Amino acid sequence: MGQTSRRYSVCLKFPTLTDLMRIRKGILGSGCGGTGGKSEGSATRNEGVETMWGRLTGAMRVLPRQPVALWNGAGMRAMSSFAKKPKVVSVTGAAGAIGYSLVIRIASGEMLGKDQPVILKLIETEPGMKPLKGVMMELQDCAFPLLHGLHGTADLEEGFGDAEHCVLVGARPRGPGMERKDLMTANAAIFETQGKAINKAAAKGVSVLVVGNPANTNSLVLAANAPDVDSSKVMAMMRLDQNRAMGQIAEKTGCLVSDVEKVVIWGNHSNNQYPDIHHATVKGESAMKVINDEAWMKETFIPRVQKRGAEIISARGASSAASAASSAIDHFRDYVYGTGDMWHSIAIPSKGEYNTTPGLWFSLPRKCLGDGKMELVEGLTFNAFGEEMMKKVEKELIEERDAVKHLLP
Repeated sequence: MGQTSRRYSVCLKFPTLTDLMRIRKGILGSGCGGTGGKSEGSATRNEGVETMWGRLTGAMRVLPRQPVALWNGAGMRAMSSFAKKPKVVSVTGAAGAIGYSLVIRIASGEMLGKDQPVILKLIETEPGMKPLKGVMMELQDCAFPLLHGLHGTADLEEGFGDAEHCVLVGARPRGPGMERKDLMTANAAIFETQGKAINKAAAKGVSVLVVGNPANTNSLVLAANAPDVDSSKVMAMMRLDQNRAMGQIAEKTGCLVSDVEKVVIWGNHSNNQYPDIHHATVKGESAMKVINDEAWMKETFIPRVQKRGAEIISARGASSAASAASSAIDHFRDYVYGTGDMWHSIAIPSKGEYNTTPGLWFSLPRKCLGDGKMELVEGLTFNAFGEEMMKKVEKELIEERDAVKHLLP
């Protein structure tokens, strides 16, 4: 995600409310911009359709050395009145599979609310700029009333400019023959650069969700290179693992996912994470008692949650995208609006809670109180098996931290 040597500007005019009403009613008369009255005959009607299409799409100009910018102009804002000031949301890797699913849902209001306008700043690498333009065209074609601005760029400082929420999806994928430590070093360098850009350009109080793997250690590197950003607002996404665990429990017990609560994912977003159901409930009852199958928990449930990503790749030939995007939406929605006494697995820097090493991005159970405030769930205990799992995942996070020490100021 470096500086770009060639960028583009795309400017599209949005329809007015009157335009949209005419289309809905099938009226292509004088208001369509040139038919001079009611359409009569196929030729006149076709001319009206073409004129309206031109008016809807507007003039498109492609100019070198300018950032991609799609703006929802006064016409779109005339469609609805919003009391709230638009929030600026930056997304990296926006043209990728996860980003593609994610930005549509952000623009529709699923992440920050149906009454919260947003300005999307989409960030891609230089080779990703062409597909990003296509994603932006689709966003415009969706005509989201909440989308008050849309930008695309390969310049990090521009992309993170005034951002209040950042979802960092973009990361280098693991290639053939690449060791995990090699991938870790390559991606940590990306997040070092992003951290510096966020520190310089983002809004004060910015909150950051790291999705790109290894998410926990990438979060550590990013926060270390963004000293002006509150490190407790730099979060590694563990919600996907929690959602996966809840889905497995619901399937096992024959209940709804909404009946499953207090599942905890301890540690790292990796094959060494500890999906813990000892404190979980199903319809208010102890999950351990309802399931009553410790062998299933150890031999099926935990390995399946740990390796679910690989299982999906094997089945569909591609990594999980829609579920990852959905989990990012879940995370930010609950982080912003709060969920009362519900538990969420969130990785922020440890302060030594539950005897974890301070400074590691170690996932722990927390309550989301709203407006970005969180409260640790305290007093949970572990049996011998749980203690062993905790030590194993902590050891992994320490090894990851040591592997990227050269990127920590």
